[in-house]
Amino acid sequence: VSADGSDAQTRESFVQPLGVGYEHCDAVALLAEARLAGEQVVQKLNAPSVQAGVRDLILMPTNLWLTIHESIGHSTELDRALGFEANYAGTSFVTPDHLGKLQFGSPIVNVVGDRTEPKGLATVGFDDDGAKAMRFDIIKDGVFVGYQLNRQMAQANAAALGTDRSNGCALADSPGHIPLQRMANVSLQAAADGPSTEELISRVERGIYVVGDRSWSIDMQRFNFQFTGQEFHRIEKGKLVGQLGDVAYQATTTDFWGS
Repeated sequence: VSADGSDAQTRESFVQPLGVGYEHCDAVALLAEARLAGEQVVQKLNAPSVQAGVRDLILMPTNLWLTIHESIGHSTELDRALGFEANYAGTSFVTPDHLGKLQFGSPIVNVVGDRTEPKGLATVGFDDDGAKAMRFDIIKDGVFVGYQLNRQMAQANAAALGTDRSNGCALADSPGHIPLQRMANVSLQAAADGPSTEELISRVERGIYVVGDRSWSIDMQRFNFQFTGQEFHRIEKGKLVGQLGDVAYQATTTDFWGS
């Protein structure tokens, strides 16, 4: 809280959530992170407000996961694309006529759904339809190539999909409810010879380094979006030069991943 009480800022934990037990709490340095958070939130409280404009962004995984989840994860669920969730959280611009054709992102964008990822939050042996968990392509070399499917969606749309095989995306939230199609672990794949974070920063003339997730806004088609974060660091001529306040980044889904 600022000295005059006019502003207050927070900084939540950046510890990665994993599908494990309490041993995860023992394995991370929570006290060290808490001390660092105290220092960083004071810097955040005194950070100047950002000036609107186009920037290069470096999004850390603690921020990028939410952008992937909302713009790619939900837009490539077949039940959503067919309008089954129109009365709850919207539909999707990625309709079946785009399968194998839509240039979703640049050629370096490869995204998989994976219900076998060790310690993943959506990892299972078999889904709640009894389909075996698997790994599958959603975006390959920038092109949309596959939906997330349960048995109902796969079998009802086999002609359009070219398969009637579920990829294991059924989930019931209790034994009293029928399974519905739900998201797998959806991940952007790293380049095997990709640069380090430090190398990425060194290549940016004018940009923003974004850490942590905060809030999001995305339209009913999963096409126009705006995301914020917990910390924003200004990049000038390849160096981090202090925090910024009041930052949000916005784009359309295909423009963002196409860039």
